[in-house]
Amino acid sequence: MAPTVMASSATSVAPFQGLKSSAGILPVSRRVSSTGFVSNGGRIRCMQVWPAEGNKKFEALSYLPPLTSEQVLKQVDYLIRNNWIPCLEFSKVGFVYRENSRDPCYYDGRYWTMWKLPMFGCTDSTQVLAELEECKKAYPDCFIRIIGFDNIKQVQCVLFIAYKPPGSE
Repeated sequence: MAPTVMASSATSVAPFQGLKSSAGILPVSRRVSSTGFVSNGGRIRCMQVWPAEGNKKFEALSYLPPLTSEQVLKQVDYLIRNNWIPCLEFSKVGFVYRENSRDPCYYDGRYWTMWKLPMFGCTDSTQVLAELEECKKAYPDCFIRIIGFDNIKQVQCVLFIAYKPPGSE
């Protein structure tokens, strides 16, 4: 009697059949809801991405509404807890742009003017807030950002816009 060979279902994989189109699932009029969400006909909903044209590109956390003094203090507390050195910088333009060169990876506006020296040894976030207020008084029409430097790794670890001048929104 000949032995029977049974195929193991655990090792067989169905061949890839391609992605399924959801075009026929919903009528075109129902694919975009009144909330602005776009549906592919399944359970997943996607939001429209940020428009690429006409946006000023600010640095980290700039997509958030302006931070209150309490929120700035919490952010500075976070960088101090991580042993990062606070530093303030300001800029009239405040965002990355191209003016002097079209070379890849070259952007104007990347480097801002430093407000005083980095705050080495700072352990109190209210000291940073006081410097932020001083900088605002001296340069009310400039953007101001707070940076946290790691003096061991020699890198910038955190940065956020702490002040935007009136009318810049």
